[in-house]
Amino acid sequence: MKRVLQILFFLFFISGNTFAQAAENAVPMADKLREDGKIWVVVAVIAIVFLGIAVNMLRIDSRVSKIEKELNIK
Repeated sequence: MKRVLQILFFLFFISGNTFAQAAENAVPMADKLREDGKIWVVVAVIAIVFLGIAVNMLRIDSRVSKIEKELNIK
């Protein structure tokens, strides 16, 4: 448990630096996508991927629940 807390503490401080740098530097590719209106295509693709992952997880959960009921596992 102590080791896990040390790792989480370390990752917390590493992530602080990445957020601080992101505010200062603008990404030209993202600006170009926003200007052309193509950023919404990127957002839509990401949303579809996450929706697919969520649906797949729900299907797997229902299958596991069905198998647990058949085997009387609690």
